[in-house]
Formats: sequence, C-alpha cells, structure tokens
Amino acid sequence: MHSPWRLLVLLTLLTLHKQPWPGLAQAHLDSKSTLARIITQGLMKHKAEDQIQSIRLLDSLNNSSLNITNVQLDCAGIPMSFHKEWFSTNILLEFDIELTLSFNNSTVLHTSMSLVAEFWLEKDEYGRRDLVVGQCCTEPNVLVTVLTEAVPFKMKHFLHNLKENIGKTVPHLVENQVCPLIGDLFRQLDVKLLKGLMEQAAADGLDQL
Repeated sequence: MHSPWRLLVLLTLLTLHKQPWPGLAQAHLDSKSTLARIITQGLMKHKAEDQIQSIRLLDSLNNSSLNITNVQLDCAGIPMSFHKEWFSTNILLEFDIELTLSFNNSTVLHTSMSLVAEFWLEKDEYGRRDLVVGQCCTEPNVLVTVLTEAVPFKMKHFLHNLKENIGKTVPHLVENQVCPLIGDLFRQLDVKLLKGLMEQAAADGLDQL
C-alpha cells in the first residue's frame, strides 16, 4: 500500500479510538486487516458488548428473570470476503443468558451466533460512488447450550422451549444493536479510501484474513 494510503488508514484508525490497542500503530496495514481493525475499533468505541448486555429480555421472552452476561465479540480475526466493489464481514459473538426462577437456582445458557453484513459501492448518474449498506443479519445456526449441571427434571421441558425462543428472538435483538453501528462505521470512511482498500484486497486474491 502506498504511503499516502497508509497515512490515511492510520489516521482513520486513530480517529475511531484515541487509545488503540498495543501495537496497532506498528501493525502491518494490509487492506483486509485494516478494514477488520476499523470494525473492531468502532465496536469497541461504541461499546457494542455493553449494548448487547443491556438488552432487556423479559418483554421479548416473557420469563421471570433473564440477564445477558459475559458478552464477547470475537475481534481477533474477523473473516472478510471481497468481490469487485462488494465485500462482506462475519462477526462471531458469544454471551451467557442467566435465568433465575423462584423455585430454582440460577441456570446459565451459553449462546453463540455469527452476524454477517454486506456492503458495496454504487455509482450515481454522475459516476460518483456511494456506499450501499446491504443485508445485515445473524446466520440461522444459533447455538444455545445449557451450562448448568444437574438440571431438575421439571425444568427440562421449560428449558427446551426457552432455548427455542432464544434462538428465534435474541438474534433479532442483537441485529438491532450491532448492525446500525457497523453501517455507521463504514459511512464515516472516505469512499475513495474504502475503494482503495477494496481494490488492494481484491489484488491480494485472498478471501480470509
């Protein structure tokens, strides 16, 4: 990447987070890892994990006491795919849902899901490119696992139904929190800078970080 591009990218990253993680400024600024870092820094800046943890589940799932805890966004290696002026990103997130009922101790359900977002550049009638935010949604393979040992027999049917409800309801709640943040991150980027990163990524000929 030419030095002017490197400078623009570095300034963008520093703007997203005034105190970047150790080694960020010295990291090799290849196109895909740079876009992944932009996503990571933006989600950190906007405290996406805290927003997910603050989701109220009572109204959605109609149970006695449900709280989301231990939210983790896997930002160590965000897979990205590119094709011409289109790209997508896949973010893995995991969290626990703690259930408290009056007749039983707390039960913990571990939930993991992947969120996929796509973007592309589109020309207007004057040949100017604008960023288009496409579909942003969780993939259907949501995994919900009961972590608590020795679940009482009378709770097993209840937990089975709860797991199904979590798989149907919680992904949409997560989408409502995370998708607008990702869209805003890329809308803040200069289109020429974004196009340059996409072209470089396509030239690298790789689909994964």
